[in-house]
Amino acid sequence: MASNDDAPVGANGNGNGSATQPSLNVLAQYVKDLSFESPGAPNSLRGRDKAPGIAINVNVNANPLSEKQFDVNLTLNAKASFDQEVLFNVELVYGGVFAISGFPQEHMLPILFIECPRLLFPFARQIIAEATRNGGFPPLMLDPIDFAQMFQQKIAEDQAASQTKVS
Repeated sequence: MASNDDAPVGANGNGNGSATQPSLNVLAQYVKDLSFESPGAPNSLRGRDKAPGIAINVNVNANPLSEKQFDVNLTLNAKASFDQEVLFNVELVYGGVFAISGFPQEHMLPILFIECPRLLFPFARQIIAEATRNGGFPPLMLDPIDFAQMFQQKIAEDQAASQTKVS
């Protein structure tokens, strides 16, 4: 006789099939704002003996659209300069709409500020590279960003600011 020990049980393994698995789904991705400026062109396009300085700023914002949908915006700014001359300045706000469900509440901020921008970054990186290439410069290939470290730093700054206000 066959045993029922191998019969499938509910999603959580306890026989209760009503438990929902945590899910993170990308519903949409979009360019919210894209700006490329080369104020010194065509002079800024000439070759140079050394590489320009490039300053890069990254920011992440998240806003709820509904109980389970969130709009996450990844803002990337890159400014290349040589001496006092600005070669180019590119700004991108790249957004994504995410459906997030089944996660404990304490995991929501890390998901919104680490996992969601990590999913958006490769697409935003490609847009920045194409914008700089289309502007006449070599494509700017941004290094990977450690969104977990950014999130931890932001939490530490917020805690320090709140302690300063209390004192």
